[in-house]
Amino acid sequence: MTAGRLVLVVALMVMVGAFFYLDLGAYLTLESLKAQQTALDALVAADVVFISAAFFVVYVLVTALSIPGAAIMTLAAGGMFGLGLGLLIVSFASAIGATLAMLVSRYLLRDQVQRRFQRQMDAINEGVKKDGAFYLFTLRLVPIFPFFVVNLLMGLTNMRVLVYCIVSQIGMLAGTIVYVNAGTQLAQVSTLSDIVSPTLLGSFVLLGLFPLLAKKLMDWIRVRRVYRGFLKPAYFDQDVVVIGAGSGGLVAALIVATLRARVTLVEKDKMGGDCLNTGCVPSKSLIRSAKLAADMRRGHDLGFAAPAPNVDFNAVMERVQRIIKTIEPHDSPERYESLGVDVALGRAVVKSPWQVEVIDDSGDIRTINTRSIIIASGASPFVPPIEGLADIVYLTSDTVWSVREQPERLVVLGGGPIGSEMSQAFARLGSQVTQVEASDRVMTREDPEVSKLVGSALQADGVRLLTSHIAKSVLTDTDGGHVLVAEPTEGGEAVQVPFDSIMVAVGRRANVTGFGLEDIGVELTERGTVAVNDFLQTNFPNIYAIGDVAGPYQFTHTASHMAYYAATNALFATFWRQKVDYSVVPWCTFVSPEVAHVGLSETEAVSKGVAYEVTRYDIAGLDRALADEEAHGFVKVLTAMGSDRIIGATIVADHAGDLLHEYVLAMKHGLGLGKILGTIHVYPTLAEMNKFAASEWRKAHKPDWALDLLARFHDWRRGNRHQSRGARLEEN
Repeated sequence: MTAGRLVLVVALMVMVGAFFYLDLGAYLTLESLKAQQTALDALVAADVVFISAAFFVVYVLVTALSIPGAAIMTLAAGGMFGLGLGLLIVSFASAIGATLAMLVSRYLLRDQVQRRFQRQMDAINEGVKKDGAFYLFTLRLVPIFPFFVVNLLMGLTNMRVLVYCIVSQIGMLAGTIVYVNAGTQLAQVSTLSDIVSPTLLGSFVLLGLFPLLAKKLMDWIRVRRVYRGFLKPAYFDQDVVVIGAGSGGLVAALIVATLRARVTLVEKDKMGGDCLNTGCVPSKSLIRSAKLAADMRRGHDLGFAAPAPNVDFNAVMERVQRIIKTIEPHDSPERYESLGVDVALGRAVVKSPWQVEVIDDSGDIRTINTRSIIIASGASPFVPPIEGLADIVYLTSDTVWSVREQPERLVVLGGGPIGSEMSQAFARLGSQVTQVEASDRVMTREDPEVSKLVGSALQADGVRLLTSHIAKSVLTDTDGGHVLVAEPTEGGEAVQVPFDSIMVAVGRRANVTGFGLEDIGVELTERGTVAVNDFLQTNFPNIYAIGDVAGPYQFTHTASHMAYYAATNALFATFWRQKVDYSVVPWCTFVSPEVAHVGLSETEAVSKGVAYEVTRYDIAGLDRALADEEAHGFVKVLTAMGSDRIIGATIVADHAGDLLHEYVLAMKHGLGLGKILGTIHVYPTLAEMNKFAASEWRKAHKPDWALDLLARFHDWRRGNRHQSRGARLEEN
């Protein structure tokens, strides 16, 4: 606890203690107020300004300290000053006092609570940001909710102070009027229950619920407006139609079928989507072959003569297709039909919020009436408008897998995960690769030190890095050769890069056109993705979107994760629904060494103003990494300030994607570095790096004062009671 917090706690304890020690509560009773009414009236008559100010200050203190008696003081205000002035004093004093109480709670407790329960508090703060004023207004209107509890709990959130004060004043106004008015007729009040009857309390409850009911009504009207012009079918063929059989669509359809609902899965191209056919599976297959080529070149490190690998590029690419074919049956129509999914191969067209047409290759049309629709149409490579690029045959992450002749000179546009993976793989297989990136570093989503290490690894494998360069044009000479013109972002002479093939890997664009979304009015975000709420609903509540088409993450595993929420919400939203949980999202870029990440990076923590500590372990000292000749990289863990609670982790190492999951599990279930340190790890393994990182955290937080006392205790037990350790060492 800081000195400021300690002083405040002591001051509060002194004031509250004095209140009870001096028995000041005896003056805040209805009997005392009625007995002193004549004397109080005389004081007001003698100096109304001074007494009003003094009353105001005392009321603020009573409210701020959460001392019992605010209701009696409100009655006193009516009896002493009348309805008008009494209402004015109490209205502002109560709001200011409540705000001070909230600020005290915030100053003393919020940081600790938010650090300890970050995931829960993040969700609460998001709700407060959206509807906090409505909920606070309701709580203030209904007297059955103790106001000091409201002050305490709201202090733990991020609600703005001015909003809290204004909403509190308005929300408490109705009850204040009742009590102040009752105080003007104090002689007729025998107990506080005479003021607030069950009927009046019920009225307050209804009044408090009014803003929330009004909001629900507005939501209902908005939904009705969205559906206007569309005829809802009298019956439904299916419960859900899923458009797109990629990772998200496959999982969504399977969940619906598992829950014994009727589902149709529509796919216009190949089952398995990008991940199986053009993304994860083929790229990792290519990377594996490229790794063997790299290992052969450094065979001398393992005690072998280092032969130059004789790469059969066509065989490598055929192997990629063989792996795809091997996995294909897992995602085949036959398998999903056997699991209860109706698979429709053809192009889907959304005709209304409840109707989807499927047009097969022969032109036949099947019309499906459905209760809900899940859009899982994925994304496609984005191709920027570079002059001359459209005049040549260029490659993307979708089309590169058809190449059978290895490009001697390859240009890769883009320094993100796809561009970096492909640049390194082709360079390892023997191509002369030039990678062009507009930013000053590759892998810009990661911390600068990660980018630097990856950039060095790419260059070590022969990749020519042109960071801070923008591809401006593609030139074609009379002999059919091609040249990329790249200009430095900070000015200077343009660079010309001759090439045989060029691959565009600058990002992916959501597939949102061509199947009816624009025709019925499904809303998009500024990024061109389908706009969804926390329940993955579009502006049509029965239409959901998941995966790359919706974002915010374009990963296979997040698409599958979103599929669960979309599928269950599509079936049960009328009765029960869940918000999608993005609190712990891991990812990995499969360059060598791999880069795996979960939670906040250090750059993100700084930009968001999150207090953190960094623990780092250099893999150069890890036994298994040394044995494998892979002793490069590091583990970096971010923890909440003063705690071992993990808020982010990055691993740059061989097999980092596999090693990251210890941190993913820990973050998901609230386990700290202390738990990892206390877990036995097999020796010698790469996984020990996680335990050693936890050990580094423990070393940085060891209690030196306690260890010094322990050293003296051991000295005492050995009988060395009169000499310091230093003196004994000198004697020896």
